[in-house]
Amino acid sequence: MSVTYQVLLWLGILVALVFSVLVILTGKGDAMSGGGSIRTSYKGKASFDDQVSNWTLYLGATFMVLMLAIDFTSRFLPKK
Repeated sequence: MSVTYQVLLWLGILVALVFSVLVILTGKGDAMSGGGSIRTSYKGKASFDDQVSNWTLYLGATFMVLMLAIDFTSRFLPKK
């Protein structure tokens, strides 16, 4: 296996684990409600829930990009 493939695979596993733990720990009953607006407090800072929501979005997008990169690099591995 190539080094690039192995690095991408381990990064994908790490991102998947962190993403899963984040979703499980912060899961609420309204998780699938589709409320995508970002609320801010009166001082203009995003709340902890908004930050977690952003991290979930970023980790999900990163996971999808990593999986596409793993698929792309696996096509160039030598066939057995």
